[in-house]
Amino acid sequence: MNYTARRIGRTLALVLPVVLVLSGTLAVTHVSWTTQGSSDSTLTASASDASSPAGADAKNKRRAPEEVLRTKLLSELQEKDPGIALTHLQQAIHERPSLAKHCVSLARSLGEAAVRAYGPNRAQSFARPVCDTAYATGVATMQG
Repeated sequence: MNYTARRIGRTLALVLPVVLVLSGTLAVTHVSWTTQGSSDSTLTASASDASSPAGADAKNKRRAPEEVLRTKLLSELQEKDPGIALTHLQQAIHERPSLAKHCVSLARSLGEAAVRAYGPNRAQSFARPVCDTAYATGVATMQG
């Protein structure tokens, strides 16, 4: 009897944290993080920052928010470094949780662009735990 109780306790000790993490992750992804009075100032700022030629402002307003962010982050990667772009990606996801579903795609794009700009070894040195391992996956994709 004592053995059975111990076995059940060990099983719960292993399974319970996994269940809690998964249920918490699923709960967070289904919560509406926007409020009724939220403004789109972050998106507007991103669209104006990403514009380059004269007629691009009108074009950027029609683009999806994740594409505007991708353009901005890739530009930062080229002008500064991938670490700064990854930090800004994390900040953008924090400020606009609706972009979280695009985080993996955005981070992977940054990883691929970093390899083209800095080479595989240097690109990997900028890796951060943003969007799990998507940046590293983008770097690895370009190496193979």
